[in-house]
Amino acid sequence: MSLALLIDFGSTYTKIVAVDLDREEIAGYAQSCTTVQTDIMVGLRSALSLLPPSLQNAPYACKLSSSSAAGGLGMVTIGLIPELSAEAARRSALGAGAKVIKVFSFKLTDREVREIEQINPDILLLAGGIDGGNSEVILANAAKLARSRLTCPVLVAGNKASGDDVVSLLRAAGKVPLVVDNVMPDVNVLNVEPARAMIRKVFIERIIAAKGLKKAEEFVEGILMPTPTAVLNAAQVLAAGTGSEKGLGDLVILDIGGATTDVHSVGWGNPVQAGVVRKGLPEPYAKRTVEGDLGIRYNAESILKLCGAAAIRENASLPHPDLDKKLECLSREVGFVPDNPEDHDLDFALASCAARAGMERHAGTIETLWGPHGQYFLQHGKDLTPVEHVIGTGGIFVHHPLADGILKKSLFNPGQPFSLRPKNPHLYTDAQYCLFAVGLLAERHPEIAFRIGKKYLKKWND
Repeated sequence: MSLALLIDFGSTYTKIVAVDLDREEIAGYAQSCTTVQTDIMVGLRSALSLLPPSLQNAPYACKLSSSSAAGGLGMVTIGLIPELSAEAARRSALGAGAKVIKVFSFKLTDREVREIEQINPDILLLAGGIDGGNSEVILANAAKLARSRLTCPVLVAGNKASGDDVVSLLRAAGKVPLVVDNVMPDVNVLNVEPARAMIRKVFIERIIAAKGLKKAEEFVEGILMPTPTAVLNAAQVLAAGTGSEKGLGDLVILDIGGATTDVHSVGWGNPVQAGVVRKGLPEPYAKRTVEGDLGIRYNAESILKLCGAAAIRENASLPHPDLDKKLECLSREVGFVPDNPEDHDLDFALASCAARAGMERHAGTIETLWGPHGQYFLQHGKDLTPVEHVIGTGGIFVHHPLADGILKKSLFNPGQPFSLRPKNPHLYTDAQYCLFAVGLLAERHPEIAFRIGKKYLKKWND
């Protein structure tokens, strides 16, 4: 038996999946609480001890891992214009698996520099200006950052004409500048892959030590990527298929966790309605958004503030008279596992609100305008209405008996016709909680990863 061990050091749980590569099936799954604050290997060993005895000390052909432990990869991005270079920088960070804590535009103020210092990001992405365009702003921001107390690496991805001067300013102040191609070399032209590749490289080389993962790196073959990147890899593999097998095509993965709700979409999302014209930056084929205020544990109270008590009760079957108090408890007891109908019902309601809000933010919108020749329509973002597959991943989709009902809450609503969410997709859940493992395995064995990914999707509505 040829085996692969695939590990995810999550913010709450360390999850492990053992895969039989010959039979192309999951041989074992286990999880234990992540112990990043003490010794991350304690949690890993605890999870390994829960595997069948034959798998605990097996000779694995490969051991690969991802991580979002200790809050994952926190980034701040800085650009010139909010809708252009700042947005391009944000997309680069999200696509690389980072959590974008804040985006800044134009020239930084002293107050904003102090705010960035307080955030203390793992990486800072500095962009601004198309190639040959504005250099003044990125140079001014580099000078401000050079005088700051920041110690994190600064990824320089702006106007190439100013790149050498930016690096000189930062290096002279003892900072760590890393230069890649401009994320927006021309107006409405995105070039995010070089920045994404560098972010991943920094994650592997620098962030692992900062997050206390060095001991784990000695056990596995290296922490390959942030967990969201692994899930996005899985989405792309499932969508594209392999050389010999057809993929699912355009799809969306909805990942609802305790702290965030991540949405991954694969597909260009071009307009499908006659008379609709796209506006804004082009959308990436593989897109990820992170909603840091939508989580059913850490951010249970945030869901209440964002969606309101009426929306939570609308998605619930029971009255929940002490809603405020209960959500406050959930925000503190982040490892809470429901064990009665009332708690299961509240989880369903919270996850439904997170699913709807997360998909609504990720999907494109239609704007109606009037001109000299009558009415016309502008599309911002991706049109996901024709997407045929929506997949739910995360603990709520594994354990809740009404997981498909949560996914349905994320779909197109006739009452909001200008929100371009999926209309009539097939619904699936990641029943074995293995999509992160599929994304990791795809680095070595893409065809096996594709077939395992398909095999363990649970289909709901056919």
